[in-house]
Parts: sequence; C-alpha cells; structure tokens
Amino acid sequence: MNQPLELSLAQIGNSRGIRLPSALIRKHGLEHGLILEDRGHELVITPKGGQKKLSWDETYKEMAAEGDAECAWDCTLADGLDEIPWDRPIPAAAAANKRRKPLRTR
Repeated sequence: MNQPLELSLAQIGNSRGIRLPSALIRKHGLEHGLILEDRGHELVITPKGGQKKLSWDETYKEMAAEGDAECAWDCTLADGLDEIPWDRPIPAAAAANKRRKPLRTR
C-alpha cells in the first residue's frame, strides 16, 4: 500500500482546493476531470466518465495479484447453454471452441 500523501489547501478565488501531483493525475486518468464523492467519513476521487476499462491481460494480472485463483468465468462451463437447441448453423469460431477441452474440471 502506498504511503498517505499530505496536501495543503490552497486559496482559489473564494474557494479552497488541493493541488494534485501530475504523476497521480496521469496514473489515475484524471486529465479530463474528476468526480468527487463524499462518503461521510472519506472523500473518493474517480476519473470523470468512470474508471478505466482493463484489458483482458490487465484483468488477469490484477486477479493474480489479489490471489484470486478461482476463475470467475468457470461457472459458465456448467450453465447448460451448450445444451439448448440452436436452429441456426454454429459459427466456425464457436464450433472450434466447443471442440477444445475446458480449462479445468471440478
């Protein structure tokens, strides 16, 4: 966990504000604005427009870093959707995936 950063309030017209280090602005994608949420006991800053969407690779790395050994998508292996009758030709990509072995079995 990173160390807390102590900031002072600066006078900005009739208001007061904080100045964020440019490295933090870039790191958290705040270049185009931010949303400040008052949760009563803390203030939460998020990038305007929501959080950055992670790529599949970033998602995998984040799950691994958090010790999430269970694959969240394995639950779909037993959802039964592959047993539902389908009255259209199966696309080639889907047929190729169906022939592959599941990642693991329970």
